[in-house]
Amino acid sequence: MVLDPVPSEISRRFCRHISQEVCPSNVKFPQALKVPEFAPRQFIAGQDARTLARDILAMSQEEFSAAFKGSPMKRAKLRGLKRNAAVVLGNMGTTEDLEVLIRALNDPEPLPSTGSGQAVREHAACALTHLAAR
Repeated sequence: MVLDPVPSEISRRFCRHISQEVCPSNVKFPQALKVPEFAPRQFIAGQDARTLARDILAMSQEEFSAAFKGSPMKRAKLRGLKRNAAVVLGNMGTTEDLEVLIRALNDPEPLPSTGSGQAVREHAACALTHLAAR
């Protein structure tokens, strides 16, 4: 079944109007969140990437569970967040981050039994190599 196209004058007016409403470039100033469920968790709010990465690498499973209770972040699991945090510190870290990365070399997460992923320890070692190269 082939539908006739919408007359061009109507489509131009309608599409232009809708696209202007939904285009994020048209929002000139930040707006307050209208849905409180989208507000950042207390653990995350107001932290820069390096500080957050250091805090995540130092987190215990109990702290993670409390900080992200009822949050989709739990799907990533603590080990996933720790691996990502090590990557962040490898990419933008400084010598101030060496201690937390060295501690991450002793992360209790077991090495994966399949080739599907790497352990936190491997990511921490890679981050330390990146920092040393800089």
